[in-house]
Amino acid sequence: MSWQLVEKPATAAVRNGCQATSLTRLAGCQAAESAKLADIPCFAPVEINEALFATLHVYLDDAAHSAAMNMAIDEGLLERAAVPSIRFYRWQSRALSFGYFGKFSDVAIYAGERDLVRRWTGGGIVLHGEDLTYSIVIPSSDPAFGQPSLAIYEKIHRALARSLNAIGEHAVVAGGVDPGDSRKGVAPTVADRRSLEPVVSASGYNCFANPVRADVMIDGRKIAGAAQRRTRRGLLQQGSIQGVNLDNRFADRFANALSSNCSRFEVTEEIFQRAQELALGKYGNTAWLRKR
Repeated sequence: MSWQLVEKPATAAVRNGCQATSLTRLAGCQAAESAKLADIPCFAPVEINEALFATLHVYLDDAAHSAAMNMAIDEGLLERAAVPSIRFYRWQSRALSFGYFGKFSDVAIYAGERDLVRRWTGGGIVLHGEDLTYSIVIPSSDPAFGQPSLAIYEKIHRALARSLNAIGEHAVVAGGVDPGDSRKGVAPTVADRRSLEPVVSASGYNCFANPVRADVMIDGRKIAGAAQRRTRRGLLQQGSIQGVNLDNRFADRFANALSSNCSRFEVTEEIFQRAQELALGKYGNTAWLRKR
């Protein structure tokens, strides 16, 4: 069973704080394949408590959407978000997303059993339905946007690991990238790009069977990964958490680990209408699905 919202935000207006959680427990999460990380040292992120964002808008989307619509809403948020935002969402049916650079031939075998969609972000193949899926949007006007992509990726995953450890898990972040690198207005270095390359470019593999630097691990298993897209408007990170039981306060814990100033929002009608256009003309279009 996929996670679901049990309390709908009252209005589209702000609900201050992230204290009234609206997620039920994840049951029967998909088990991630075990993977060895002999070459990737791990460290516990719980000791670093730096908040990535001064302010964070939290969207708890209680309506299950098609795979195309979920991707479209994320892009719609990227187009219009004025402050950093995180969206937690559900899937209308079992789905499979694959990275922008992926080959349709790698996922065609699943067409009869899952709702397939090509993401705008990179990365590999991710199975959805029993995972907790989220997206984070960072507008280009926010200071965090100036940080290297891999530093952002790791800081988000450190916050996620702290949230998991708060419910009794023993989560670590793979790799040794300096999470304190807060350079403003500095483009990613060649080393940054190479370090992030497996995250944003590799495509023909099961993402959860292949951990890369800065993924979240529990007992040697990858339980959370993500992929990014950077544009002049901002940065989009889409992530999935799998193979771990989450309590009904987890979304709030994760949001509060990213920012001490959270506000609850609903997706606006304007963003929803834009998403419908994108779902029809892009993500739900056969030409986009079979792009490569």
